[in-house]
Amino acid sequence: MSNCAIVGINWGDEGKGRMVDLLTENYDVVVRYQGGGNAGHTVINKFGKFALHLLPSGIFRAGVVNILGNGVALDPENLWIEMRDVMDKGISLTPDNLKISDRASLLLPWHRDLDALEEARLEDKKYGSTKQGIAPFYSDKYQKKTVLAGELFYPEKLRAHLADLLEWKNLTLTKVYGAEPYTMEKLDAWISDFCEKIKPYVCDTGSFLKEAQKSGKKILFEAQLGALRDLDYGICPYTTSSNTTATYAPIGSGLPSAKVDDIVGVVKAYSTCVGEGPFVCEMFGDEAEELRKAGFEYGAKTGRPRRVGPIDIVATHYGVEVQAATEVALTKLDVLSYMDKIPVCTKYILDGKETDRFPFPLALEIASPKIEYFEGWKCDISGVRKWEDLPHEAQEYVTFIEKQIDCPITYVSVGPERKSIIIRK
Repeated sequence: MSNCAIVGINWGDEGKGRMVDLLTENYDVVVRYQGGGNAGHTVINKFGKFALHLLPSGIFRAGVVNILGNGVALDPENLWIEMRDVMDKGISLTPDNLKISDRASLLLPWHRDLDALEEARLEDKKYGSTKQGIAPFYSDKYQKKTVLAGELFYPEKLRAHLADLLEWKNLTLTKVYGAEPYTMEKLDAWISDFCEKIKPYVCDTGSFLKEAQKSGKKILFEAQLGALRDLDYGICPYTTSSNTTATYAPIGSGLPSAKVDDIVGVVKAYSTCVGEGPFVCEMFGDEAEELRKAGFEYGAKTGRPRRVGPIDIVATHYGVEVQAATEVALTKLDVLSYMDKIPVCTKYILDGKETDRFPFPLALEIASPKIEYFEGWKCDISGVRKWEDLPHEAQEYVTFIEKQIDCPITYVSVGPERKSIIIRK
């Protein structure tokens, strides 16, 4: 059996969803194992264009079982809205092909409020939150002050538990932020409108995964965001509040005994970043706007214009190491086709010296990029499906990156559609 994790190597938004959508034809189960609705996986296939935030990207494949693991920040409201949108477009979602871990903690309505209130308090020192409640949620989870999805099957105990949490959380809302308190009436409406809708999908997914493993099923683990947003190994404090690394997949999925055989790290052919924090390779002005428009670089969840720059070899090599990637999928190579000269950030300049090692987060604020240029290919490559058919300049660009990051590039994406891919295996 060969299990696989698909993970982000950089700041997120690398194109993981399109890779999960492509590779799920070879897998039986797809598991989201961390994060919440604060990022989007854009998928384009025969059913249309989708921006998935919580649903696993394997939902478009018949016969594939999709799981939201215990490590996910489970937002019943946003999940149900997303499920309805997908079902309205003709995708079948049933308890047979979508399962939610009964050990997943629920993101409660006040978590989004607290996220927005804290960002407002921070003002110009804000972290760049998407205001989806992720940081308050994980804080409460580790304080053991949230509820598990399985509690939906014990309504009286759930309501008593929520009443206790409500009393505690209103102290923060009213005393710290001067905000309106929550009431049990609001929580009752939340349970009825959203929690009850997703309840049929909640089950013991750990047991299901153990049986799947025992019977030789192939499991694909889907991560959110990228290595540079990992809580422990990312650019602190400009990170998410969970572990985005492949090594967390067994724990966050509900199958701690799982062995991850293959780790596909997804890297964009240039760099993008949503939110605050140091971004050493960042482009500005007209040059940045041209690349942003060419790649349609706007956040799938927020719609915010993404910060853009050339591919960052230093950050990418670090991300490959952190993720222990066994192979790399390079996405959006076709976007660079308009460039005469293609910039690459090959090293950082720090304290007057060149370095190829990713520095401590605080040092990133004083680092500058060393830029080298490669010849562009100046032609449409979106129809290319074989490596040998790529222009020589494009091949040189890919092989240079491959050598610098010390990891084989086995997939080269030349378009957003499922089959717009070159496979180098």
